[in-house]
Amino acid sequence: MNIVCIGGGPAGLYFALLMKKLNPNHQLTVVERNRAYDTFGWGVVFSDATMENMRIWDPETADQIESSFAHWDDIELQFKGRTIKSGGHGFVGIGRKKLLNILQSRCEALQVRLVFETEADSDADYPDADLIVASDGINSRIRSRYADVFEPDIVTRPNRFIWLGTKKLYEPFTFIFEKTEHGWFAAHIYKFDDQTSTFIVECPEAVWLAHRLDRMSLDESIAFCEQVFANNLQGEHLMSNARHLRGSAWLNFQRIKCEQWSHFNGRQHVVLMGDAVHTAHFAIGSGTKLALEDAIELTNQFKLAGAVKSEGGQGDESPAGIDQIPQVLQAYQAIRHIDVLRLQNAAWNAMEWFEVCGERYCDQLEPEQFMYSMLTRSQRISHENLRLRDKGWLEGFERWFAQRARAQVLSQTQAQPDAKIGVGAGEGAKEKSPPPPMFTPYKQRSVVLKNRVVVSPMAQYSAHDGVPGDFHLVHLGARAMGGAGLVFVEMTCTSADGRITPGCPGLYNDTQREAFKRIVDWVHSHSDAKIAIQIGHAGAKGSTRRAWAGIDQPLQAPQPAVPEGEQAWPLISASPQQYLKGVSDWSREMNRDDMDRVLQDFVAATHRAAQAGFDWLELHCAHGYLLSSFISPLTNQRTDDYGGLLANRLRYPLEVFAAVRKAWPEALPMSVRISAHDWVEGGITPDDAVNIARAFKAAGADMIDCSSGQVSKEEQPVYGRMFQTPFADRIRNEAGIATIAVGAISEADHVNSIISAGRADLCAVARPHLANPAWTLTEAAKIGYKGVVWPAPYRAGKPQMETLFERERAAREA
Repeated sequence: MNIVCIGGGPAGLYFALLMKKLNPNHQLTVVERNRAYDTFGWGVVFSDATMENMRIWDPETADQIESSFAHWDDIELQFKGRTIKSGGHGFVGIGRKKLLNILQSRCEALQVRLVFETEADSDADYPDADLIVASDGINSRIRSRYADVFEPDIVTRPNRFIWLGTKKLYEPFTFIFEKTEHGWFAAHIYKFDDQTSTFIVECPEAVWLAHRLDRMSLDESIAFCEQVFANNLQGEHLMSNARHLRGSAWLNFQRIKCEQWSHFNGRQHVVLMGDAVHTAHFAIGSGTKLALEDAIELTNQFKLAGAVKSEGGQGDESPAGIDQIPQVLQAYQAIRHIDVLRLQNAAWNAMEWFEVCGERYCDQLEPEQFMYSMLTRSQRISHENLRLRDKGWLEGFERWFAQRARAQVLSQTQAQPDAKIGVGAGEGAKEKSPPPPMFTPYKQRSVVLKNRVVVSPMAQYSAHDGVPGDFHLVHLGARAMGGAGLVFVEMTCTSADGRITPGCPGLYNDTQREAFKRIVDWVHSHSDAKIAIQIGHAGAKGSTRRAWAGIDQPLQAPQPAVPEGEQAWPLISASPQQYLKGVSDWSREMNRDDMDRVLQDFVAATHRAAQAGFDWLELHCAHGYLLSSFISPLTNQRTDDYGGLLANRLRYPLEVFAAVRKAWPEALPMSVRISAHDWVEGGITPDDAVNIARAFKAAGADMIDCSSGQVSKEEQPVYGRMFQTPFADRIRNEAGIATIAVGAISEADHVNSIISAGRADLCAVARPHLANPAWTLTEAAKIGYKGVVWPAPYRAGKPQMETLFERERAAREA
């Protein structure tokens, strides 16, 4: 085959040499606009895994790179006068010029034709080629030429960065954060040879503009950066090798991903590779890694196609022919797309962390927690993964976290027994190892939780006339004994017409109060868990069947054949609404009398909750129920003082909150559940959620329970593990109020990562608790933590479970 690679970066050069090595009869040409052995840039970074992959495919190149690279395991943070270091991270750094020179030399040795100082404007310049590899970088002309085919999605990010170098050598991969009068600057620094380190400076656009960096020359920008990081540089200078660039040396990162990676132009096939088809932010140093692995996978697909073409099974492989190029390119995209998307998502998370850290983390977090947050910014590295990388550092962090948690509880608690506030609630206190963060105590007002695990409020549809019965005693009692610190009752309705279904519990009469008191007393007598009530009104989403009889389907209209308790009732909400278009019953708009009556229903339910002995109360303002219907512009079209701007839409929910807070005992905590994202254009956004949280905080809320969606059936949520945790993170660290994270939190590793990074204060675990009432005890055994206390009747099972999980861990390690 005749193959032309347009662009002489890592992707084009490495693919050319691998294909030439695969079949010396191939004609390989690399076209590069720069001069031979002349390039720009500082160091590039890729992982140990990429290096191992390169060694498999071309040991000669790997040997040369290995003899020239800088390798480090440590990541070092310099922040607020502290230096913190963690090991086991495994990176490789090499000068970009050195890497390209190695690849160029290897290409020449294999007789790849290198053409320098040539601008390749189009694939049409090479009509005789069978395959054009467009490895022409982030500003790819080939991609632009066929944009309608490749469908590039290009997103320009807000932060500004400048790529510099210094003769000061940094042994670890180093991050430095410095605060100026206008905001925070971050430096990403790594050594790539025995003389030079890369020094990338990054800041938000607003900070960049405030310092008038947009008006500075390159030399003035360098001098400015030297001043910002003077304490670290200690007289060393920063350098630039980007004087050939036009315009500002400060850049905005562009995230690129393409829907289609290849195209037949009528003469030959064209395929994108490296930055031409995808980019990943330097926050996890992966652009070069992606480029090299693209080259490896496309070569691998040609090799596999040759093996398929060969017949006889004697081990001889025929070169893949021109007729097989389409299937090769299809397989290349199918395989690489998954790996690239996974890494791009991680890079996106890391990039966003740096974009918001000045506003969200730098001032709020102590250095220890800031380091943890930074290390786990991509969400690829979890709590237990950190333990594998650097057990000593993580245990030191866990000890710091546990001591801080205990100190915060003790500072507000007088003469509480250790069983209520202890680090491990008894047995844990005897252990030398600190408890995982999920098993540290937490206090709100007078209530101390033994750990950070919450059983989410989950509708069970099993009450009769709003009265919880034996089912609820068993259901809630089992979960209280299962190890969680706080157990929530499902949404409990403030009136009969405020129920979702006929099977929903209520607190609108004394019979219901006494039934709940029986459950609360049992939980307090038989466990050390706290129990919470969530009160709400279904609004336009009420009067529906139990979930298993048709979720969200309306009840039948009153008629003799329908039992009285199963008949539909009138609905009210902020504005007239039909939740399921053409299916649900219409609600009517609430008038002032309705609002006053509903408010008093909430107050009465609150008094009953206090009389029943609940430890915690939550006001339900989420998921399209009545109070949520006022908050979301999707469901509130009122033209009075309760509609329009967010401040007006919050008016009635805040009136209800104020009345409930006044009725609820001062010493007991109160949280508010909100939908932090409607997932519908024109609905509530995460920006709005921060302002909603601030409003409830000002009104006296202790915590925000951060859920999302279920306001409109037009929603398009983006699911994934811990997918709602970013809302809790943002609200906690921007609105300055404690949060509960909820949504696809299913294992101890998730809880520990969230709590450790300061993304939330508590984690609500839902469906896993339906499958396993003792989820918390099980997860403790699974991660090898023995410091939890089991209920006395069940303790005989504790060592057996711990031993079984120990055997499983040993088998996996073996």
